[in-house]
Amino acid sequence: MYLLGYDIGSSSVKASLVNAETGKCVASAFYPQTEAEIISVRAGWAEQEPEAWWAYLKQATQAVLATSRIDKGAVKAIGISYQMHGLVCVDKEQRVLRPSIIWCDSRAVPYGERAFQTIGEQHCLAHLLNSPGNFTASKLAWIKENEPAVYERIDKIMLPGDYIGMKLSGEICTTVSGLSEGMFWDFKQNEVAGFLLDYYGIERSLLAEIRPVFGEQGRVSVAAADELGLQVGTPITYRSGDQPNNALSLNVFNPGEIASTAGTSGVVYGVNERVAYDPKSRVNTFAHVNHSAEQTRLGVLLCINGTGILNSWAKRMIAPEGVSYEEMNRLAGQAPIGSGGITVLPFGNGAERLLSNKEVGCSLHGVDFNHHNRTHLLRAAQEGIVFSFKYGIEVMKQMGLSVSKIHAGRANMFLSPIFRETLAGVTGAVIELYDTDGAVGAAKGAGIGAGIYRTPTEAFASLQKWTVVEPDVLHREAYEEAYQLWVDRLKREA
Repeated sequence: MYLLGYDIGSSSVKASLVNAETGKCVASAFYPQTEAEIISVRAGWAEQEPEAWWAYLKQATQAVLATSRIDKGAVKAIGISYQMHGLVCVDKEQRVLRPSIIWCDSRAVPYGERAFQTIGEQHCLAHLLNSPGNFTASKLAWIKENEPAVYERIDKIMLPGDYIGMKLSGEICTTVSGLSEGMFWDFKQNEVAGFLLDYYGIERSLLAEIRPVFGEQGRVSVAAADELGLQVGTPITYRSGDQPNNALSLNVFNPGEIASTAGTSGVVYGVNERVAYDPKSRVNTFAHVNHSAEQTRLGVLLCINGTGILNSWAKRMIAPEGVSYEEMNRLAGQAPIGSGGITVLPFGNGAERLLSNKEVGCSLHGVDFNHHNRTHLLRAAQEGIVFSFKYGIEVMKQMGLSVSKIHAGRANMFLSPIFRETLAGVTGAVIELYDTDGAVGAAKGAGIGAGIYRTPTEAFASLQKWTVVEPDVLHREAYEEAYQLWVDRLKREA
């Protein structure tokens, strides 16, 4: 008996096949092998073709089935994780009307800000727990105003995971967790946020039917089964945005538990049991995977756009040609804590919610041509990312979250010793790394949704801890000094 999980990212689409009895991943694959294209027609814009996600998913599915050599009937449930806040528009024939406006696109910022001011900041925060900001509802408002011909043809709007669910089953549905990430959910009234739809002039009929995060959301259609090599009727039983799903993958379900990722963007995600929000909407609050009207479980999300993308830029532009990330980390390790006074503000990937949706760009400060070399620059890039995490964690603490232990997957920036040690050193938190990923988490989420696992504890009993990083008490002062210098320079820029 097997579970199939998909993780629809902006860099690639990953599929993982998990043995339901052992909890072990038996096969995984991702496509494309190089980073997927992001279309940027104008500065601050970011779009992707939904059809490309489906093409990558087909390749990944066929690869895991070929590697595992299992009978297609052995796959008992499918789960979907996806890049959050994207907008997909389809017509009555379920044809995509335009490229998806994805999470790091900034064009809707003015729309969200106007809504925040016009409707009233306190009203938005009390009902949405956020400013309408640059989220999915505001992106749809941009289309309504700037592409009226497209808007008139829309039958349903979806998040990226809803689109994949539609392609798998032919059914269009979403979840409360998904609606909350798009600013379509009113937490005070426990219903669709009609007041925001009315403000934007958006018809309620454009929203998809609501289904549970855990539970049947459709079954694999004849057409999808033929394309993918799966069994007709296989149930889709779990769906979540990538950050709530990452928390699930790390067995983070309850108040006080913290999960983090550091891929293209970086995230710290904590679970809160009380309704709380940041008055400036610098960190955002959404429904966690196990949230319900009876049990408050809210995910407080700090997102930094310029994380792995800054590190990859540094690899291309600063590191010697041809070096690996591991070799680059060793080079960065030759520089001292604080990078000899160099600081990097890592905000070069669109408007940053942490900075109230400002686009301040990425900048280097304190470079001495007679003293510094590439080792200082490489370390400063990683430290700048970590310091942006610390800056946001301070906001989360003001909302009542305790950050003493951070769970993360053994992947991306967390593979860097400098990144891990700096994060532990500057926050004082213990970092625990686990062997898991979003696609494996989605597969186990499907197992919960299908009733194969009775509880999350049972689903994640096999989760393997890879390493633990304790805060470096001896160098705490050096980390704090470097962080304060970074904050001072940020305040001058932002």
